[in-house]
Amino acid sequence: MNLRRYNIYFNTHTISGIIICAILYVIFFAGSFSFFKNEINAWQKNESDKGGTYRNIVFDHLLDSIGRIKELKGRDITFYMQHNGHSSYVNIGASQDTIVANKARAIAAQKELAEKKQLAVTDKGAAVEDAKAKDEKKKKSGRGRRGNEDSMYFSYDLATKKPSDYSDGYTMGEFLYRLHFLAPLNQIGINIGRPFGYTLAGLVSFIFLFALISGLMLHWDKIKSNFFVFRPGNKWKTIWTDMHTALGVIGFPYQFMYALTGIVLIVNSVLIIPFSKYLYDGKQDEVYAALGYNDNTKYTYLYEPLTTTFNMGDFLDKLEKKWPNSHMNRIFVKNYGDKSMHVVALYDANIDKNFAGSGRLIYRVADNKILFEKSAAENGSYLDYMKGFIYRLHLADFGGYPVKIIYFVLGIMGCFVIISGILIWLVARDKTNIPKRKRIFNFWAANVFMASCLTMFPVTAMTFIAVKLATKVDQPFIFHVYFYSWLALGIFYIIRRNIGKTNLETLLLGSVLSLAVPIVNGIKTGSWIWETYRSGSNDILLVDLLWLSLGIIGLLIFKRMLQMTKKENVNGKKASGKTTKSNTKSGNSNDGDSATGTGSPLPPKRAFALKNKPATEI
Repeated sequence: MNLRRYNIYFNTHTISGIIICAILYVIFFAGSFSFFKNEINAWQKNESDKGGTYRNIVFDHLLDSIGRIKELKGRDITFYMQHNGHSSYVNIGASQDTIVANKARAIAAQKELAEKKQLAVTDKGAAVEDAKAKDEKKKKSGRGRRGNEDSMYFSYDLATKKPSDYSDGYTMGEFLYRLHFLAPLNQIGINIGRPFGYTLAGLVSFIFLFALISGLMLHWDKIKSNFFVFRPGNKWKTIWTDMHTALGVIGFPYQFMYALTGIVLIVNSVLIIPFSKYLYDGKQDEVYAALGYNDNTKYTYLYEPLTTTFNMGDFLDKLEKKWPNSHMNRIFVKNYGDKSMHVVALYDANIDKNFAGSGRLIYRVADNKILFEKSAAENGSYLDYMKGFIYRLHLADFGGYPVKIIYFVLGIMGCFVIISGILIWLVARDKTNIPKRKRIFNFWAANVFMASCLTMFPVTAMTFIAVKLATKVDQPFIFHVYFYSWLALGIFYIIRRNIGKTNLETLLLGSVLSLAVPIVNGIKTGSWIWETYRSGSNDILLVDLLWLSLGIIGLLIFKRMLQMTKKENVNGKKASGKTTKSNTKSGNSNDGDSATGTGSPLPPKRAFALKNKPATEI
C-alpha cells in the first residue's frame, strides 16, 4: 500500500472513530444487554415467562373492561405484541363518532373546570406547580397518546391479565433497549424536525460504517499475519494495539452488519423522505403502510351500529388454525362497533418454518368477509424477506439463547475495541514533539471519553440492584438512578485525571457489584440460582448467571492488570535507578546532548498528569 492511501485510511479511521467513540460505546454496551430484554424484565418482576400462554378470549375480556370506563364506539384500537409473545401495548385512539367525541370533550372540560376551582381554594402556587408537573409528565410519557385526553395507551400482560401505564410499567430491559438507540435523548427538547436521539444514533451508525471500512483497508496488507498476534505479556501499548486489531478484525462482520442494519432501522425516515415526496405526495404514513409497518387505512364511518356479533377471541382462534406456523405481530381494529368495522391482522412466520415471512389479513365484520389474505408461511415477497432478514440479524431472535449469548460476547468485544482505540489514539499523540497545549487537549478528550465509557459498567450493575431493592420502580426512578449516578461517577473520574486508576477502579467496582446482583436477587425474592434452575425459570437464571460471569471475569482481568502494573512499575524503577547511577559515575548532566555523548535529556514533566506519572499508564 502506498503512503498516500495509507494516510487517507489512517486519518479517516482515526478521526471518524474518535468523534463517535463515546456514543458508540453506549450503543454497544446497552445494545449487548438489550438482547436479553425479556429475560431482564422477567428477572425484575420475579415472574418467569416460561413461554407464558393465554387464551385469545382474554382480548374480549380486555375490551369489555375498557368499555366500562370509556365508550369504545367508533375508535381505532391497536394491539402491538411484544417479543415475549404474551404482552401487548394497547393503543386506543379518539372516536370518529361525533356524539362520543363531544361527550369526551365535555367530560374533559368539566375536569378542567374542577381543577380551576381547586386552584382557587388551595395554595395557588403549589397547585400550579402540580398542574405543570402533570402536564409535563403527559408530554414526556413517550408513546401513544400524543396529548389527546380521549385516547389511551398502556401495556397489558395477556397471561396474567395485568395492565400497566407505560411509565409505571417501565423496566430495565425496556430502558437498556431504548438507550441503545439513544431514545432518552428525545426528551431533552432539541427540535430538528425529528427525534434527536434517533437521528444521532443513525448518524453515529453511518460514521461507524466509515470507520469500519477504513480500518479494514488500513490493516488489509497485514490482516493475515496480524490476525493471530496477541501478546498479553508485553507493555500496555502493545496489548492495546493487539486487542484493537485482533478483536476488531474478528468482530468486523458482526460490527459491519450492525452498522448497516442500524442505519436501515434508525435512519429509515431519512431514506424514505425522497420516496414519500415524489411517489406518495409527501405522505410518509402511506409509505410506512406500503412497507408493512402499520395500517393507516381509513374506513368511512357510517354511524350505523354493528348488528353482527363479533368476538375477538374466536376470530384469532380461527386465524391461528388458518396460519398454524405463525404468530401475531399486530392487530388493528377500525371503527369499533360501527357497521364499517374492519379488523386488520399482521402475522409473522415462526423462525423455524420461514425466516422472514409475514402475513396479512383484512376482515370486514359486518358481512363476515375476508377482503385480503396473504399467508405468513408462504409466498413471501422481496419486501418480506428484506425486512425479516434485517430485523432477525439485528435483534438476534432467531436462534435462542446460544445466538443471543454469541451476540452479547461480540457486542462486549466491540466495547473493548473502542476503549483500546481511545488509548492507542492518546499514546500516539502524547509525545514531546507535540505542543503542550495539544497534548493537554488530547489527554482531556481521552479522559472524558474513558470516564464516560468505563463508568457504564458499575452504574448498570448498581441500577439492577436498586431496581430489585426499590418498592416502586417506574420510568422516572430508573432514569434518576442511572443517569444521576452515571453523571456523578463520570465527573469524579474526570476530575481525578488518572486514566489508569479509572480503568482499574471502575473494573473492580463493576465486578463487585455484578457479583452482588444475583445475591441481592436471592435475598430479596428467594430466587437463588439453584432455585430458578430447579423450577425451570431459565430467563431469571440467565440474568443471574450473566452478572455472575461478568463479575468473575472482571475480577480475573483486574487481578491480571494489577500484576502487570506492579511489574511495569518495578521494572521502571530499576531502569531509572540504573540510568541515574550510570550518569553519576560518568559525571554527565541531564541537560546534555545524547548525540554528542554528553548525556540524554529526561522527558519533561506533564502538568496534566497526577504525581508525575503518565496519565495513560493503564
